[in-house]
Amino acid sequence: MIATTVGADVAEFRSSVTRGPHQYGCLTWLGVAGQGATERGGGGDMWSGEQLDLGAYLARIGYDGPVGEDGELRPDVPTLYAVHRAHTGAIAFENLDVLLGRPVELGVKALEEKLVHGRRGGYCYEQNSLLAAALERIGFEVSGRGARNRTRGDTLLAVTHAVLVVTVEGEPWLCDAGFGHQGPREPVPLARPGADVVQGEWTYAVREEDEGILALSILREGVRRDLYAFSPQRYHPVDYVLLNHYSSTHPRSVFVGRVIVQHPGDSARSPVRRALVGRELARLHADGRDERSSVDPDELLALLDREFGLRLSGRDAEELVRINRAGD
Repeated sequence: MIATTVGADVAEFRSSVTRGPHQYGCLTWLGVAGQGATERGGGGDMWSGEQLDLGAYLARIGYDGPVGEDGELRPDVPTLYAVHRAHTGAIAFENLDVLLGRPVELGVKALEEKLVHGRRGGYCYEQNSLLAAALERIGFEVSGRGARNRTRGDTLLAVTHAVLVVTVEGEPWLCDAGFGHQGPREPVPLARPGADVVQGEWTYAVREEDEGILALSILREGVRRDLYAFSPQRYHPVDYVLLNHYSSTHPRSVFVGRVIVQHPGDSARSPVRRALVGRELARLHADGRDERSSVDPDELLALLDREFGLRLSGRDAEELVRINRAGD
């Protein structure tokens, strides 16, 4: 059992609710009662959830999902959907620290400082480590998996993608806030392989293969296209440290040497999925349209703000533009 405390900003968040509309866009206090989230049983503290300022995280993602009568979030399916959907809608996928030559830290407090307080984004290890800590803090049973990207046809790629499996009332759910613009916005049930999973205008499915491999696909233009596949083997945070080191430093990593910023869209606000890779911006529509345009380095900062909600400090902004322009 882990007693949790959500931090001073929670009191401020609560008081702002009683005053009326506020910057977080929520109309009621969203789930940390009294002394904060109460003790939750089970699952230990693999993801260091007790270190996370849950109130600040919920404010960052604009959580507006269900709350118990006692003011607490419950570790149930409706809450899982609401947290996942809010997280993917609010926090962009990006590799800018890799491009700026900074180490990518996966400790909970470092993730909180960057993605929550700094309002930055991150790539899969950051996104899903933060999501895992939040879900664990709420009381969910969370385990990691390592996935193999399948978006490049028949090319066999190494296992470099981090995903989560969350078990609720005995049923496993795939949770992934870190697969960029093609990733699921909501949890995907794993107990019913082959069934269509409709998320707004997009349809996913999980297919079971030999040796317990599960493959996630997306339906585009009438064709199911595999995104990635993962085995039943559990991954732990320390495993993600090694994968993160490769992804952020190896010269053959796709994240080294070019800007990658993506967003899976939001059904209510901006349903178009967006991906900036290098100097090309792609806008993926549910009807199959894939609009592409070039981005001038002088337009980069404005585009990051407009399309992805990312704003960098003066020095970082200047360096990012310089790196992007150096591709000439």
